[in-house]
Amino acid sequence: MAAWAIYVANRCKPIVDLLIEDIRSGPLINMDETPLQVLKEPGKKNTTKSYMWIFIGGDPQRPSVVFQYDPSRSKEVPTRFVGSDYRGYIQTDGYAGYDSLGTREGIEHLGCLVHARRKFFDVIKPLKKRKGAKIKGCTAQTVLDHIRDLYKLEKLAKEQEMSPEQIRDLRQEKAVPILNEIKILLDERISTTPPNSLLHKAISYALGQWGRLTRYTEDGILHPDNNLAENAIRPLAVGRKNWLFAGSPKGARASAIYFSLIETAKANGLEPHAYIRHLFEMIPMAETKEGLKRLLPKNFTRETLPVYS
Repeated sequence: MAAWAIYVANRCKPIVDLLIEDIRSGPLINMDETPLQVLKEPGKKNTTKSYMWIFIGGDPQRPSVVFQYDPSRSKEVPTRFVGSDYRGYIQTDGYAGYDSLGTREGIEHLGCLVHARRKFFDVIKPLKKRKGAKIKGCTAQTVLDHIRDLYKLEKLAKEQEMSPEQIRDLRQEKAVPILNEIKILLDERISTTPPNSLLHKAISYALGQWGRLTRYTEDGILHPDNNLAENAIRPLAVGRKNWLFAGSPKGARASAIYFSLIETAKANGLEPHAYIRHLFEMIPMAETKEGLKRLLPKNFTRETLPVYS
């Protein structure tokens, strides 16, 4: 049965190749990675970590999602995926493996405000359990309050269905001053905060990422965080607690194909089982690239997918 699953995944690989083309078309690629244990890897112990990488891009309204297994967490993996011709934005967390890609001509690198926020929340979390601890007005809580205000602006833009131009104008008028206040506070506190403290680590991370964290204010199509990638990779992270590992590199690559198809279907508002079943029925007849393109999730809606009893 495992061999059948791998065979079918390989038969669907041309669809994933088209998803990769779509992601490389820009204007933004969200990236993330998570550990994956893979057995029977040549030259590696079974207990060694490998990785599942995720890339999201294409039309923001009908995005493509691609998972890729790789034995390493090397910077070469995202560089290889993006290719030499990509021009546009990339958005990641602060992992150094993405840094060189972000310095390439024609690529603008965005950071993740949620990652920065999380580090300040880690400062506050133990204080909440300590009786009598003063939280209100402390540096970490002040930063968290400012970030909350930034997300109130994002909520307002979504509720009012603003255009990208309107979102950019809103951010320039309201978000930039808030970000400036955060920056002033962090610059003041960095030299007076104990170097080994959680607060110092949070401040250092935010200041080190500052240009990337604020870049989202320059274009209304951008997001302040990398949640698109984190949310798409979560089902793998949750499922991994049950299935624990991939039995071989072939199995890991097959899993990446299935995750790509399922998560792209979900991102396009499709019921994954209905889409996968329709794909399995139709792909043997798709003998040209144009025929394969017609099977991409973005070309269906829930209403146009066949209903199976």
